[in-house]
Amino acid sequence: QVQLVESGGGLVQAGGSLRLSCASSGRTVNNFSMGWFRQAPGKERQFVAAIRGGTTNTAYADSVKGRFTISRDNVKNTVYLQMSNLKPEDTAVYYCAQRSRPWSDISYIGDEYPYWGQGTQVTVSA
Repeated sequence: QVQLVESGGGLVQAGGSLRLSCASSGRTVNNFSMGWFRQAPGKERQFVAAIRGGTTNTAYADSVKGRFTISRDNVKNTVYLQMSNLKPEDTAVYYCAQRSRPWSDISYIGDEYPYWGQGTQVTVSA
């Protein structure tokens, strides 16, 4: 059974940094494309970043490009989202997600990820 557990969220001032972690059990993160999404109150879920399984290919939403970095540690079976120069509009619950088939492409669509973590709150104060 696949289990994804996020951690690392918190309260930070604008301009600050946080690193989110997504620990996976049940499957090897290296083999599957992993994504980060976020959802702010009253808003739709939004794609943030993704990394393709078995490669270092990554993709980012325009709103976070140059500020966020997604990476993977195969030994720890964990995916990270390093967030820098945070802005109040980055405030949301952040979720990691995993695609179902190994070596599948990066997807920007949340419905194409069947496995999700419980989410971690990120709050950026002005």
